[in-house]
Amino acid sequence: MIRIGVVDTTFSRVDMAKHVIRVIEENMPEAEIIRYTVPGLKDIPVAAKKLLDQGCEAVITLGWVGAKPVDKYSYLAASIGLIMLQIMTGKHVIDVTVHEDEADDPEKLYEIAVNRAVKHAYNLIKLVKYGGEALREYAGKGLRQGGPDVGPIKE
Repeated sequence: MIRIGVVDTTFSRVDMAKHVIRVIEENMPEAEIIRYTVPGLKDIPVAAKKLLDQGCEAVITLGWVGAKPVDKYSYLAASIGLIMLQIMTGKHVIDVTVHEDEADDPEKLYEIAVNRAVKHAYNLIKLVKYGGEALREYAGKGLRQGGPDVGPIKE
């Protein structure tokens, strides 16, 4: 059985985990999903490590960053922690983060969060099932999670 970890926070204004879990359940029904919810961004790396230690093949983290400079610094610290965790374990930790200042309209922010979470859930599934070759056909395509794709500069 393949185990997939999903880490989210109470700080987030959107329950992105429910969308990620739906995508994984629909596309990888054989997977066991373990959800771990923490207070905020800086708690995400240790939660991801705990899930990897419990045998998860990969983890997707769902963070929310406030609009203030202190929030941006917290995200930077958490992001570095997640990168180090990937290097130390050799396992994918897909960092899905929404920044509060990406949109002024709450509905638009919701759309960004759901779109980004769902698209990265598909990326995670492909990486776990097929490895790095799974995304090769999309290289250089200008794909975006959370908004419209921008496309390649040249084909």
